[in-house]
Amino acid sequence: MENQNSKIKIAFIGYGYWGPNLARNFFQLPEVEISYICDQNHEKLAHLNRIYPAAKLATDYQEVLDDPETKAVCIATPLSTHFKIAKAALLAQKDVLIEKPMVENSKEAKELIDLAKEKGRILMVDHTFIYSGAVQKIKDLLDKDELGKLYYYDSERINLGLIRSDANVISDLAVHDLSIIDYLFSQKPLAVSALSFNHISQNQSETASINIRHENDFISFVRVSWLSPLKIRKTIIGASKKMVLYNDVESDEKIRIYDKGIDVNPSQVTPFAPLYRSGDIVIPKIDQTETLKKAAQHFVDCVNLRKQPLSNGEAGLRVAKLLEAISESVKEKGREILIS
Repeated sequence: MENQNSKIKIAFIGYGYWGPNLARNFFQLPEVEISYICDQNHEKLAHLNRIYPAAKLATDYQEVLDDPETKAVCIATPLSTHFKIAKAALLAQKDVLIEKPMVENSKEAKELIDLAKEKGRILMVDHTFIYSGAVQKIKDLLDKDELGKLYYYDSERINLGLIRSDANVISDLAVHDLSIIDYLFSQKPLAVSALSFNHISQNQSETASINIRHENDFISFVRVSWLSPLKIRKTIIGASKKMVLYNDVESDEKIRIYDKGIDVNPSQVTPFAPLYRSGDIVIPKIDQTETLKKAAQHFVDCVNLRKQPLSNGEAGLRVAKLLEAISESVKEKGREILIS
């Protein structure tokens, strides 16, 4: 077990879009000292001494990895570089947190998992939303079987931009839902079918629709877009006892639990005389702590206690397999692809 009486020195590799959010939240934790901030953009580094005066600045991540006092690194670089940097960090005996998605393919994910086990290092993927109070509440409902038999997960995650050159809308937005689905449901995904479209960029899709077929007749629908005039983050979970609306753009009422459903009238031979059930709507109180701060705290706790994170390498691998199947289905114009 790491010495819990001293601060953990953590370095940040990549200070582009997500890196500043990671650094800000880790900086707020009393157990953490930011040892390095590394980015190839000199202009981004220029003002950071005023924000993080104790942090050293670097443009070469190998300088960070060579520092024996740095115990962990957070990687928020372009996806194509995740594997190379994470592998080097594990070989340098650092614990690693990687921005989602973990890597570009399942082969790379498996190699990082094996290497982390060999070196006795923590490997965590920043599947941020599974640490949110809302998703944790839904998980609690599912664990207590308050929803009944699960029918579907239906999510719409759309906004205007940010159109990226280093990622498509699936790896940028849909991966949030893939990680939530992986965390919440025990029903194994069996196959996917997906379509995506390029309206502006020649290289990256801006809209996509994904269907995931699971065990026990459960199905997930995920729609994502960078081309919506509205920002919508809305998910419905349909089930036999109760149904859940998760609206992440709401500030106070992110979760609504509906006691609504349909029962077949047992006195009828055919199922065409259903009984519609409409009961109370419950708006539970949920933890309002900033989600990324909770994820940061979880990583620190895992480093200190040497325990496996909720979003460990295995979770990253399962999401990588889903992304691979989705990519293949997109190339095949929506053909259903079995998940290995």
